[in-house]
Amino acid sequence: MATDPTHPNPDQTGLHFHWFLPTYGDSRNLVAGGHGTLMSGDRPATLPYLRQIVAAAEHNGFESLLTPTGAWCEDAMITTALLAESSDSIKFLVALRPGLMSPTLAAQMATTFQWQTGGRLLLNVVTGGESREQRAYGDFLDKEARYARADEFLEIVRGLWDSESPLSYSGDHLAVVDSVLARRPEPAPPIFFGGSS
Repeated sequence: MATDPTHPNPDQTGLHFHWFLPTYGDSRNLVAGGHGTLMSGDRPATLPYLRQIVAAAEHNGFESLLTPTGAWCEDAMITTALLAESSDSIKFLVALRPGLMSPTLAAQMATTFQWQTGGRLLLNVVTGGESREQRAYGDFLDKEARYARADEFLEIVRGLWDSESPLSYSGDHLAVVDSVLARRPEPAPPIFFGGSS
């Protein structure tokens, strides 16, 4: 396979370039107001428009598309699952919040995504946005407790990805008994953290 010098392999350069998928709409004058702030662009986040962004990012050599999570945008996992079929190689850096779904369900969804896309999922763990938005989702933990819960969540998810044996876990915030997945993700999705807290 020939190497294209205008699109270096990120594994050779050590650099990884990602783009953003505006699942709340797009505009030249869009200014983010923070998590929990409703916003929408002049151009709605329709699947045809998002497919154009995916195609452009893939064509220009980006590794993945960061897809946000929150009440102000479309669901990240569903949207990227719909978009994956219209692309060949770009990965999806999907944001998810550990407190809003069970760790077993998250591990299963990520495994399915990896299997169906040939390993094109990356996960961006978001411990929470603004307290107002977290409460709207039914999450009343403070920031410190949300970080502790995220740690437990990831212990369970990684335990399910790493073992074929049933997993039991009991923490301060989360617990599972005899949890097991039908398959393991190959490869396990890389996990990213980022934010302003």
